Amino acid sequence: MDEIEVADNPAQSRFEARIDGGLAGVSEYHDRGRRRVFIHTEVDPAFEGRGVGGALARGALDATRAAGLGVVPLCPFIKDWIEHHPDYADLVVG
Repeated sequence: MDEIEVADNPAQSRFEARIDGGLAGVSEYHDRGRRRVFIHTEVDPAFEGRGVGGALARGALDATRAAGLGVVPLCPFIKDWIEHHPDYADLVVG
């Protein structure tokens, strides 16, 4: 199984997932006060089926929780991921 590293890139307002240093996916956001609005998530087709999307969502949401921010999941992938992982539902704000 690949080791997927997820890190925030605040200069580009996105979380990045990397495998062996290569960019495998991104989740873009905008911070609005105490809310982080997730707007788009994309996994490079070369890395699909390797758990990148889930690792990206989990890493981004864990970092958002640690920062004390709420989540507005406008991105359909993040919204769906949260719905399937109810332990993250408490992050969602209006």
